[in-house]
Amino acid sequence: MNKFKYYFILLITTLSLFSCSKDDAAEIEPPRDYAVQYATDLKDIEEYLKTYYITVTNNPGKSDDQDVTFTKIPDGGTQPSIWSYKDQTTFPKLLSKDVSLHDITYKVYYLVLREGVGESPSNVDGVLASYRGDYLQQVTASNVTTLTVTQFEEVKYPQAILSLFSTIVGWGEVFPQFKTGTYASNADGTVSYNDFGAGIMFLPSGLAYYSSGSASIPSYTPLVFSFKLYEIQRLDQDVDGIPSYLEDLNGDGFMRILATGVVNPDDTDGDGVPNFADVDDDGDNYITNLEIKNPATGLSYSFTSIPSCDGNTTDPARIKKHLDKTCQ
Repeated sequence: MNKFKYYFILLITTLSLFSCSKDDAAEIEPPRDYAVQYATDLKDIEEYLKTYYITVTNNPGKSDDQDVTFTKIPDGGTQPSIWSYKDQTTFPKLLSKDVSLHDITYKVYYLVLREGVGESPSNVDGVLASYRGDYLQQVTASNVTTLTVTQFEEVKYPQAILSLFSTIVGWGEVFPQFKTGTYASNADGTVSYNDFGAGIMFLPSGLAYYSSGSASIPSYTPLVFSFKLYEIQRLDQDVDGIPSYLEDLNGDGFMRILATGVVNPDDTDGDGVPNFADVDDDGDNYITNLEIKNPATGLSYSFTSIPSCDGNTTDPARIKKHLDKTCQ
């Protein structure tokens, strides 16, 4: 009797757990279709561009130089909207670029306040940048739906380099359109930046956090970032001794990991891994940081043909000392 009672309780418990699991699974919303969500995001972004105006602070050498204030145009207002700067030949100018991802083509708007005078990062470099982030959301109250703007983050005095390859996709697409400026150290230990690139990017959620959201950012929300590009750092993602920006074979400033079967213009050996992420770029079974490229011929030589400190051409450890110029 006790044995029967034990199995009965076990059966009921198992059925209950199974039932709960099914209920929980039924409550999980599948991700929205990228194309459908993009259409909604684009509509919200363009509404924002047409109904808001900006005020820009011009204060060279000071921390508030190129600070931006966003204000909604009041009914009957005559302030020039952000949209009014579209394709202008002078600054500010609203431009756009196409980004192919998720089997669709995104149109990414970005406003150039100042282009900058220095170097542009590639999408696999690091940047030192101040920024402010807002998200856009349609909110319905009293049967009236309104586009709302909510600030979620602001970094005025950046202390760390951020890798564009590790941040949201939109950053890696827009920052390369800008350049760094100049800087000078002050007596009090601070740094003054001048002539840096400054702008605003308007990102569909598919190029940001999409269905996952992030911290206080809701899912499926377009993002608006105003930013200033102070410095860049050339990174080496695969640690092969070649800065990643130099592994851009077609010279377009962008390196991407593409879907399986898609030809990658930055993949020398065609193994599906672009050079910036491939420790053996040419597929010769010798890692790149143990190879030397002859600048006259462009040919690479494996460590079997490179003399080491003591003439040994087969010991990778000795070859590395030769390449690192650490021979004793």
